[in-house]
Amino acid sequence: MKIIYLLVFIIVANSCSTAQNDNGFRTSFRIMFYNVENFFDVVHDTLKNDYQFLPDGDKHWTYKKYNTKVSQLSKVITSIGGWEPPEIIGLCEVENRHCIESLTKYSPLKKFKYEIIHKESPDNRGIDVVLLYQPNKFIILHNQFIEIKFPNDSRKTRDIIYAKGVTDNDDTLHVFVNHWPSRWGGQVASEPKRIFVASVLRAKIDSIVGANKRANIIITGDFNDMPNNLSLAQTLVANIKMGDYYADNLYNLSSYAEKNTNIGTNKYRGEWGMLDQFIVSGALLDKKSRIFLTPNDYNIFDADYLLEPDEKYFGKQPNRTYIGFKYHGGYSDHLPVYIDLFDNISRGE
Repeated sequence: MKIIYLLVFIIVANSCSTAQNDNGFRTSFRIMFYNVENFFDVVHDTLKNDYQFLPDGDKHWTYKKYNTKVSQLSKVITSIGGWEPPEIIGLCEVENRHCIESLTKYSPLKKFKYEIIHKESPDNRGIDVVLLYQPNKFIILHNQFIEIKFPNDSRKTRDIIYAKGVTDNDDTLHVFVNHWPSRWGGQVASEPKRIFVASVLRAKIDSIVGANKRANIIITGDFNDMPNNLSLAQTLVANIKMGDYYADNLYNLSSYAEKNTNIGTNKYRGEWGMLDQFIVSGALLDKKSRIFLTPNDYNIFDADYLLEPDEKYFGKQPNRTYIGFKYHGGYSDHLPVYIDLFDNISRGE
């Protein structure tokens, strides 16, 4: 009888597992991006302007607050992953490798053994972009830090991370992680810098597509521009209309979400914006491809704990770490975004 009960239990468990997969458990390849709002450590780097984020700085950044930040970011990433953590993670506003290793080696994320692609960028504030990946799910073939050198301007900004790799289904992906120049000084005055960065990225995209018109390209990051701004819509040529996909064209999934949701990834003076985006090549929007996605597979992660009441402008707003110089204890002033890539087997098509 014990053997019979055991067999019945195994059959039921397996059938439940299959049902769960058919009803929402992820069998896809997940990529997320998160602007983590000033993820600094508490030690001064003589090459960086990190004075505000020191124990005796304007924001009184302490080791306790730093550990809270590590724990919070780990919670967000774990929550987005659900039963499995994201295979690839893009981050921005990270000070240095020590911060990244605190997250990947000394938080609950350590069991997933994320590898790190990062180098110190020339940004004056010392904030960097980062790419994390699970090496058993994504094998890196090549990576590059694309430096941005503005003509006739000595000011520096973040590099663009480029990684070419192979998924565990033997599909090649070209992944870019971005953090474009801010709107400090006004959108119009700062726009030429973002247009220039877009031109650098466009040149790299052209070289990839020139070699393979059906390349699987994924571009993500905080662009500090909306999908319909010149830098993205015209210079990068990321289409904001979905449909009639061409394999070698780019399509901004965030523009589709912008029109079909009541929320964005950040909020400024009561208005939601879509600064954090995913842009993909048309090859990935072809359901006949081995690996693909649809515009609906772009998601903003808006868990309740990441939001709080917007008492001034009503509705909700991101639960921030700081409001001005006042420590608020929240997660970030941006919401994370993610996409799911499916193959025809896992989605049953």
